[in-house]
Amino acid sequence: MKMRRLMLLLFVASAAAVMAQAQSLADPGDASSTVASAAPAEPLPSYVRPTEKTRLRNYFFDAFGPYPIIGAAFGAGLSQAGNTPPDWEQGATGYGKRFGSDFGIAAVTTTARYGLARAFREDTLYYRCECKGLFPRLSHAVVSSFTSRRGDDGHRVFSFPALIAPYAGTFTAVYGWYPDRYGAKDALRMGNYSLLGSIGGNLGLEFIYGGPHSLLSRMHLEHAHKAPSPGPKP
Repeated sequence: MKMRRLMLLLFVASAAAVMAQAQSLADPGDASSTVASAAPAEPLPSYVRPTEKTRLRNYFFDAFGPYPIIGAAFGAGLSQAGNTPPDWEQGATGYGKRFGSDFGIAAVTTTARYGLARAFREDTLYYRCECKGLFPRLSHAVVSSFTSRRGDDGHRVFSFPALIAPYAGTFTAVYGWYPDRYGAKDALRMGNYSLLGSIGGNLGLEFIYGGPHSLLSRMHLEHAHKAPSPGPKP
């Protein structure tokens, strides 16, 4: 019961932090001067910090847009085929429970990631690699799953929100609506899969990007997956 309350409090706190973005007109001062970074600075070329409007719009798209719906539908199908958890049985009712569970996990994960990133003053949007070649781009996508951008120069830092968010979603599910026989070990195991799914999503953003007008690009519309040009060329 205590763990369930802790997970629910984490979700509420994260959601409140995200909603606060809608009322903020500008970012407060950079917190990099007060929060020590263990990762070396790596400026992002032509980096422009996303606006509050961009962050809030991306949150709603990532949490409630078509991609989490499709992902939940696919995940529910796999769970239905494997009859996991068996307590929910089969049929339309069982599929509905699994779909709602997967969608809820994704929503909590996204809310935790955006909310905690707001608290840490981090930029969690994905920026495509400025490099060329399969392995450099592959490495960039994987590393970006555990890092974020901070400061006006967009230097890369290790991101606790990116690491914690997948487990916040699965712990909320296990102690919120999963059968009582599920516990912390199950939440950790499910969180590992959720983290792998996050890495897979970044790989998709890196390699399956369809241009600035594609639906995929609307996840980060104003940034088109990389920092926009700071201004017109002279």
